[in-house]
Amino acid sequence: MNALVALCHFCELHGPRTLFCTEALHPPSPSPSSQAGPSVPGERDRDGDREGEGLTMRANSSATQRGEMCEGCRSLPASHPGFVSIDDETGIRFLSHQHPRQPQLFSVVRQACVRSLSCEVNSDVCPGREGPIFFGDEQHGFVFSHTFFIKDSLARGFQRWYSIVMVAMDRIYLINSWPFLLRHLRLTIQSLQSTALKVFDNEQGVCPQRAVRMNSVFSPAVFPHQRSGNAARSLTSLTQHPNLWASLHSSFSWLLKACGSRLTEKLLEGAPTEDTLVLIERQTEQEEEMSCWEGAEGGGSKSQRHQSEIERARDFLCDEAKLDDLPGPKFRSLRHLRQVLGAAEFRQLAWHVLMGNQVILRGADPGLIQSAFTVLKSLLPVGCVRSVPHSAQYEEAYKCNFLGLSPDVAIPTHVSSSEFSVLVDITSERGCQISAVGEDNISSLYQFTISSANTQPTDRGPSLLNKLEVALSNENLSVDVVSHCLLCLKEEWMNKVKVLFKFSKVDGRGREDTQKVLALLGTTGPGEEDNVRLLKFWMTGLSKTYKSHLMTAVRGGERSPSQ
Repeated sequence: MNALVALCHFCELHGPRTLFCTEALHPPSPSPSSQAGPSVPGERDRDGDREGEGLTMRANSSATQRGEMCEGCRSLPASHPGFVSIDDETGIRFLSHQHPRQPQLFSVVRQACVRSLSCEVNSDVCPGREGPIFFGDEQHGFVFSHTFFIKDSLARGFQRWYSIVMVAMDRIYLINSWPFLLRHLRLTIQSLQSTALKVFDNEQGVCPQRAVRMNSVFSPAVFPHQRSGNAARSLTSLTQHPNLWASLHSSFSWLLKACGSRLTEKLLEGAPTEDTLVLIERQTEQEEEMSCWEGAEGGGSKSQRHQSEIERARDFLCDEAKLDDLPGPKFRSLRHLRQVLGAAEFRQLAWHVLMGNQVILRGADPGLIQSAFTVLKSLLPVGCVRSVPHSAQYEEAYKCNFLGLSPDVAIPTHVSSSEFSVLVDITSERGCQISAVGEDNISSLYQFTISSANTQPTDRGPSLLNKLEVALSNENLSVDVVSHCLLCLKEEWMNKVKVLFKFSKVDGRGREDTQKVLALLGTTGPGEEDNVRLLKFWMTGLSKTYKSHLMTAVRGGERSPSQ
C-alpha cells in the first residue's frame, strides 16, 4: 500500500512533533542490465545495509534540529540506524525511523502531525478530543488520524497527547479502509495506554503528584523551569517498554502490508457488463435498506422479516461454484438437467424461463430444487432473476419467477390455468435408495412431471434457445465450453436489448420503425414472436445505471453511440 504510518506527540515545549515513522519502499522495476545476467549473491543484503546507512546519515545530519528536541520529542538515539523489514513475497521493504526518508514526505508528515494534534478536532466525532478523524486534500495527501492520551504523573493534567496518522494520496482507498484501520490501531493504542497506566499507578503509589503540586509554592519565576523539567519524558519511560520502537515497527509494518492486501484493484477490459452493474446496484440497495431497518424504532420483528427477504434477494448470487455445498443429489449443469428431463421437456422448461414465465418446482428435496434453479438462472441476465428457492406457500409471479415449494403446497387455480407459468412436480421413486444408485443418477431417484396451460408451440424459437440446444447436444463440447457459448449468446442478445430500448423507449419511435430495427437485429423470421417476447422481457433486466445514462444523454442533447 502506498501509504505511511507515523506516531506523533504534542510536546509542551516544542509543540507537535513526529516521533516514529514507518513507510513502504517498493522494489524498483528490473532494468535491462539486471535482466541480462544473474544477480550477484549478497547484493540484496548490501542494499539493505545501504538503506540503514542512509537512515543513520540522515539522523546524524540534523544537529540543529536535535538541539531543538527534548527527550519527549525523540524516539531513537542519533546513532540508531532505524528498523528495516523485508517482505519476501513482494520484495517490499518497510523502513522505520523518526522521520521519513524522502524530503517531500517530511513536509507532508509534518503537516499531518500538526493538524492531527491541533486544529483537526471534531467534538462530535472525537468526544474528549480522542478518536479517529479524516482530513486532507489532493496536494498534501489524505490523513486518517487517531488521537489518544497517555498517562504521565509528571505531565500537565497527568496525561500527554499523542496521535497515530496514516497518510496516503488515495482518498477512496483510505476511506474504504476506515473500519480496518480503526480496529487495529485501537489495539495498538490500548496496548500503549494499558502499559503506561501501570507505570502511572506505580509512580503515584510511590509519590502522589497531586498532593505535591497542591502543597508546592507557585511562583511565576520558577514556573517555566518546572514546566521544562516535566516536559522531557519519552514514551519509552512512560511505558517502561524496553523494545517499544521495535514493537511499533512490527505493528506499523504489518498494518501497511495487511491494509494493502485486503483490497485489490481489478482491471476490467471494456465497459462493465449489465450483470455487474445490476449486482452492484442490488448490493448497495440491500446495505441501505438494512441500515434503515436497524435504525428504525421498534422494528425487531420487522427487521427479522426483512432479513429473510434480503436472504431471498441474495439468492441470485448463487452460482455453479456453490453447487458442491448443496446436500444430496443435485444438477451440475444445463447438459445434466437436459439429460435427466429429456430433450423435449428441457426445451419446454427453458422456453418458459426465457419468456419470463414463472417456473415452479414442487418437491421434497430443497437441495435438488435449488440446484435446478442455479443452472436455469444461467439462462437469464441477473436483472431478470427473482428467486425464492424454498417456500411453504405460493408466491405470486410479480415477486419471483423461480419458486420452490414443498410437496403439500397447493397451486392456486388462476396459476395452474395460466399460460404464463409452468409446474414441475418432483416425486421420489419408491424403494430406490441413494446409496444403491448414487447421487448422480437422479433419473433413477426421482420422477419429473411438467405441466403448463400454455398452448403456444415451443419448438420454433427463440433463436438463442435453438443455438444453445445445438451446443448442448454436441458431446464434443465440454461443459465449460458450453458455458462460455451461453455467455456469448447472452451478451449478443443483451446488446440487441439495449438497441431496442434506446430506439423504442428513449427515442419514442413508432411501430413501423421498430419493426425495421428488429429486422436489422436479425430477430425476424421463424420464431419472431418468441424473439420479440424475449427482448421485451430482458429489457426489464437492464440496470438503472444504463437507463439513467441514456435518459441523461438524450435530455442533454448528446448523441452517444448505442452500446
